Amino acid sequence: MTEWVFAALTAVLVALTALPLLRTEVWWVRALDFPRLLLVFASLALLAAHLLVGGSPERAWTIGVTVANGLCLAYQAWWIWPYTRLKRREVADADDRDLGRITFLASNVLMTNRNSDALLDLVRREDPDILIAVETDSWWQERLDVLVDEYPHTLRCPLDNLYGMNVYSRLPLDDGEIRFLVEDDIPSAHAHVRMRNGQRFALHCVHPRPPSPTEADDSTERDAELVVVGRACARSELPVIVAGDLNDVAWSRTTRLFRKVSGLLDPRVGRGMFNTFHARIPVLRWPLDHLFHSSHFTLVDIRRLPGIGSDHFPIVVTLALDPGENDPDAGLERDADAREEAQDVLAKAGVQADVAPV
Repeated sequence: MTEWVFAALTAVLVALTALPLLRTEVWWVRALDFPRLLLVFASLALLAAHLLVGGSPERAWTIGVTVANGLCLAYQAWWIWPYTRLKRREVADADDRDLGRITFLASNVLMTNRNSDALLDLVRREDPDILIAVETDSWWQERLDVLVDEYPHTLRCPLDNLYGMNVYSRLPLDDGEIRFLVEDDIPSAHAHVRMRNGQRFALHCVHPRPPSPTEADDSTERDAELVVVGRACARSELPVIVAGDLNDVAWSRTTRLFRKVSGLLDPRVGRGMFNTFHARIPVLRWPLDHLFHSSHFTLVDIRRLPGIGSDHFPIVVTLALDPGENDPDAGLERDADAREEAQDVLAKAGVQADVAPV
């Protein structure tokens, strides 16, 4: 009887591991990209219990269940191990030279959250150059506009649909604009940022709609928005930064496709996951808030900040514009399969590849 229980639980793990291999955008399949760390722990616990109280290790049945569990464990771990300290760092540490530095504070504020003072306190403490706030409505804009004297360069699109976006910057935002790249009610912000030393970089702030039972039946539009922005990054002649709540985990197939298309680096690789969601449910916590950048930048600092009453933790990242310091082979390889998959994603969504500004 015990052996049947272990077999049944292992079969569930096998199903949860195999389903994301399907080339489908259905929300409940794509959602299985998220809890890979949780599934690693579940597989470890089941494997340990099976070895301790399971059947005879000489029986073929026991061996089969153990091997199946071990394969699930190895496969899930493969996806998340780059976001541990076991992996070589993808982005080099910045040195102490007087380089052009830029600090971002990004926060999904949760539109219904009314603790704006907590976010404003973090802004005053961390002193970022740019604040990116998503899920902002008119109430949040009114509260955050107290920053305008110090952060006079703004891109503002408050909405009451959970997809508002406000950007506040000390630095000039040349050619700044709000775009609706894929869906008419999902904005993104784009600008060329002028740093204090005169250097410029392209900034893209995004917050696509997630696949979920309450938001979208599938991930088609989210995936298309990431591909569109990735294509813009690849065409840019300037250094590039993409930041925001991607509503996708760092290790998913879609985010990896975005990185292959864009050529951008992830400063978390080799440093940790920096899980920002869900702030109130520790067991269901993964990295949804991201900052990717071109190889022109090195990392000064990255930290998850204390909660502000939202379901997301804010995150702060400081980069140095330091061309040539990263390994030329850093990042994910742009291959023919990625280009073909990106084309398929755009075709399914009916979106042109060049709708995002460069």
